[in-house]
Amino acid sequence: MTKLQETDLNLYTEVASRIEAAVKERIAGQPELIRQTLVGLLAEGHVLLEGVPGLGKTELVKAFSQAIGVQFARVQFTPDLMPADIVGTQVLEEGEGGHRRFAYQAGPVFTNLLLADEINRATPKTQAALLEAMQERHVTVAGETRDLPRPFLVLATQNPIELEGTYPLPEAQLDRFMFKVTVRPPSAEVLTEILRRTTTGVVPDVPLAADLETIGSMIAMTPQLPVAGHLLQYVSRIVEATHPEGDTATPPVKRYVRWGASPRGAQAMVLAAKALALIEGRPHATADDIRWAAPAALRHRLVLGYEATAEGVASDAIIDELLHSVPEPKPEIRGAP
Repeated sequence: MTKLQETDLNLYTEVASRIEAAVKERIAGQPELIRQTLVGLLAEGHVLLEGVPGLGKTELVKAFSQAIGVQFARVQFTPDLMPADIVGTQVLEEGEGGHRRFAYQAGPVFTNLLLADEINRATPKTQAALLEAMQERHVTVAGETRDLPRPFLVLATQNPIELEGTYPLPEAQLDRFMFKVTVRPPSAEVLTEILRRTTTGVVPDVPLAADLETIGSMIAMTPQLPVAGHLLQYVSRIVEATHPEGDTATPPVKRYVRWGASPRGAQAMVLAAKALALIEGRPHATADDIRWAAPAALRHRLVLGYEATAEGVASDAIIDELLHSVPEPKPEIRGAP
């Protein structure tokens, strides 16, 4: 690395450390959850947080918005929420001389960080309003396409689909989330710390750890980190092995999986590995980074069959078996015969 590159790497690592420390001022005992969310943000990937109500998912997103100093908007998804409530709509305005015209009224999607709270409580029609914004980072209303601010990130929370009043997210929308992160209940020790912080009537401040310009430069730097060719092959083999019709599919995949991961899953693993390496101050990604990213990048991209439901087999168990079964390719040695 050149001196400039080393300086950029050190700054990236320093700012990422400050962001994590700032969020931990508000969120107790969830270091892995915070790290996964930060990786998604620095790769400009959308993150889906799943867990039962009351685990602090919304507070986590709000803490990140305060720590990174970007524009923030929150949409509470409900069954009566309409697409126009998200992307905006045309409204009739009366101008000078009594002339009337239609003017565009922007929706909350025009922000840097959008909290889609309890996204699976809205109807599929409303959920689909985010598809274009999440993939192309622009919206089309009344035939006119409008670009969203950059960076644009969706952090969505959802309740497990077994809960009352939820609508499963369609596969096309799930695939647009870089990560699906499972938020688990705290241990007794962590719960004690949560009670200490939240029952005194004083909410801990989240210090500002970065600004919009810094976050933008870090997001731009993430894809530039090199990844060795054999690691790209490793990612490709992992994703290929998730397809039950393929020759490399493992027995659990052939038995329980109906549809495997898409190329977006492979892209998510590579970008997440790059972001993780940069956060930890390393000038290149490793196979361990790939394996760290795999569960969050793939668990929502595997469509399981009835056998999995009947036998209580979850995506994480299948992914764990895959990571133990798919061999890591050996690095290519230049000049070897």
